[in-house]
Amino acid sequence: MHVRLAWKAARLWLMLLWLMLAGVLAGCSLSSAGQEAVLKVYTSRHYEVDSRLYEAFTEQTGIRIEEVKGTAEELLERIIAEGEQTTADLFVSVDGGVLEQAKAHQLFQAIESAVWEEQVPERWRDDESYWTAISSRARVIVYAKDRVDPAELTSYQNLADPNWKGRLLIRSSANGYNQSLLASLAALNGLQDTLDWAAGVARNLARSPEGGDRAQLKGLLEGAGDVALVNTYYLAGLLGSDDMDVARETAGLGVVFPDQKEDEWGTHVNISGIGLIRHSGNKEAAVQLIEFLTGSEAQTRLAHDNFEYPVNPEASMPDILSEWSEFKAQPVSFSEWEAYRPQLADVAEISGWD
Repeated sequence: MHVRLAWKAARLWLMLLWLMLAGVLAGCSLSSAGQEAVLKVYTSRHYEVDSRLYEAFTEQTGIRIEEVKGTAEELLERIIAEGEQTTADLFVSVDGGVLEQAKAHQLFQAIESAVWEEQVPERWRDDESYWTAISSRARVIVYAKDRVDPAELTSYQNLADPNWKGRLLIRSSANGYNQSLLASLAALNGLQDTLDWAAGVARNLARSPEGGDRAQLKGLLEGAGDVALVNTYYLAGLLGSDDMDVARETAGLGVVFPDQKEDEWGTHVNISGIGLIRHSGNKEAAVQLIEFLTGSEAQTRLAHDNFEYPVNPEASMPDILSEWSEFKAQPVSFSEWEAYRPQLADVAEISGWD
């Protein structure tokens, strides 16, 4: 009797152990399968259109996107610290110089895709295929039409002229967009000329730098200043707003694409871009997402939903971007710009432009 009870108890324990082991194995299998179906994107882009595009990609492929958001600097530090154990598959930045930093740290592997190469012209791709642009924008001068003659604003250099004293709205010199502009000007005009220009900008500020580009546009509309320096998609988003009151009010602002004369360098252009992490465990799926984001459908959505210039020439643009598409752009060399960034680290202290 006792032997039979002991035997039954042993069988019960064996069954329980088997069920527990099967559960663990099933869990591991599901975890593994889930890992294959998930792409982790470390991104410094915080736009709703991105999430909508990722959802569309998931619907099309079954591959889920997990966004890890932060500043570009935070995310780069994290990827470097994680090393071979990183969970990142892709890194997205709103600045081409940051992509060059990631490349210099050997965080990327080359993108291998004939589809992507066909969709994106060479000017928007790293020459070694370590990253690709997914959109671009221009940094332009915006002015209040009722208070400013645009003939006085043909160049970035004009913003340092004394006649704009107390009239200029611009965000911090430490902001990435302004850092890239300063680096590009240093590459074109020399470091000292650029620092002198920054000092002129500081003397002309209508107020201490505060907020982002939208805050500068709001300041123009409220009369806090007469001219501002912003990215095109911020202004286009207001002019193309579905809120007719916003669009009507913003119509009082004009735009100048600086430095368009024959002997001038052109308007500063930067990109949002994406790179494939060297230690990604999901290379094939990651390349699929790059192909999707640079395809004409996704590019059209970026242009219409967020007013960014598409890099795929087959994409369509809203009317306002089409009107603004014919301009001379500065020569772009993100690696050269990056060489100047360390020399501009103290620009606020040197120039007074906080």
